[in-house]
Amino acid sequence: MTWELILFLLGTVAIVAGCLVPNEWLPPLPNDKLLHFLAFGVLALLLARMVPGGWILQVSLLGLLLAGLLIEILQELVPGRKFCWRDMAANAAGIATVALCAPLLHAYQ
Repeated sequence: MTWELILFLLGTVAIVAGCLVPNEWLPPLPNDKLLHFLAFGVLALLLARMVPGGWILQVSLLGLLLAGLLIEILQELVPGRKFCWRDMAANAAGIATVALCAPLLHAYQ
């Protein structure tokens, strides 16, 4: 296993756990949307390092976006949490930022 895959899996578990626990279990968060942007951006960056570019990367990033959508849907089942389109927009912005920079990343690998 590569270090990227290990970090991706650990990050995914941490993000899912953080997003699917009741709000009262979490400490006060400084900027929720920034955290969504950074979390999904880092996962997208790790994906971009692990998979070749082109359509495989595009499908992988789309899968990451759909995972974010699933997390938001599942939050409806968690007390004190709800689906938020702004969270989805922050997730998408983090992923899109990496998608736009991915050609540069692959050029220097």
